[in-house]
Amino acid sequence: MSELNDIQWQILDSVYFVESFEHILEEVDAKAAIVADELKTMIARGWIQVMDFDGERGDFVKTIFYDSDNMHAYRYLATRQGLMKHNGYS
Repeated sequence: MSELNDIQWQILDSVYFVESFEHILEEVDAKAAIVADELKTMIARGWIQVMDFDGERGDFVKTIFYDSDNMHAYRYLATRQGLMKHNGYS
């Protein structure tokens, strides 16, 4: 299993709760393109889930579909696997 690099660690540190891409950029010491690439990698590894707003529920819900060219349109949340990795358990 892959080890976290510094940027991945910072990203996981910023998504313990549902957060916007803009919030992640404020928390991570890297350019937007790098953060987006790392975020896509972490989504593919199951460490972060993509969240989208459901107007009927009035809340964010998990979605497996997202536009990887428009990361600003979604919110992000660490998964259990991501939290375990962030805290050194895997």
